[in-house]
Amino acid sequence: MHDLGYARLDTDRLERTGDAEVVYGAGKTPEQVVELLRTLHETHPGHAVLATRLTVEAQEAVTAALPEAVVDPVGRTAVLGSAPVLRGTVAVVAAGTSDAPVAAEAATTVGVFGANVDLITDVGVAGLHRIMSARERLDAADCLIVVAGMEGALPSVVGGLVGVPLVAVPTSVGYGASFGGVAALLGMLNSCAPGVTVVNIDNGFGAGVFAARVARRAAPAEVKSQ
Repeated sequence: MHDLGYARLDTDRLERTGDAEVVYGAGKTPEQVVELLRTLHETHPGHAVLATRLTVEAQEAVTAALPEAVVDPVGRTAVLGSAPVLRGTVAVVAAGTSDAPVAAEAATTVGVFGANVDLITDVGVAGLHRIMSARERLDAADCLIVVAGMEGALPSVVGGLVGVPLVAVPTSVGYGASFGGVAALLGMLNSCAPGVTVVNIDNGFGAGVFAARVARRAAPAEVKSQ
């Protein structure tokens, strides 16, 4: 453990679980985000470390203080350090462009947590031909992350097309009766397609961790480049 006064970093987590602690940026000052990310990197110099849910101010602070960090303004993430050896592949499937922030958070998390990413975008159910054209890519993945708002129908469609482990992510995208993602969440929880698991609304990070671990276990001896 590393005590910074305002936070106690779980620096033993990498040894326990194979994955380092992640900085959740919401509610933290830009200075705290920088210090936490720097400290995690110094503790784990051979492993990428991740910060999520960064404000614009925190992103700017990380870029200024840690120029080697890779900051993604769409997914609101920052990655510091080299990616691990990547094993297996996760297909991150986004229903629409409006779902891009959550899909980007998921994709970055998958890479930091040790799996390759195949990003498939704008394949929502309003045009079923789009997801049908990606079927081979879906079937080739070791795990799927399916991100959708509105009524949340896409995971059920994908779950009926392929037999790949699937984690669904409801987003807070939609009109009034979507209730900030609750409609998509309930639709996914009530999916009639077998094998669909669900994380919380907009939780691309949680889906990314789960899917990367599935992919790593599915291909423990296979080494691929990103």
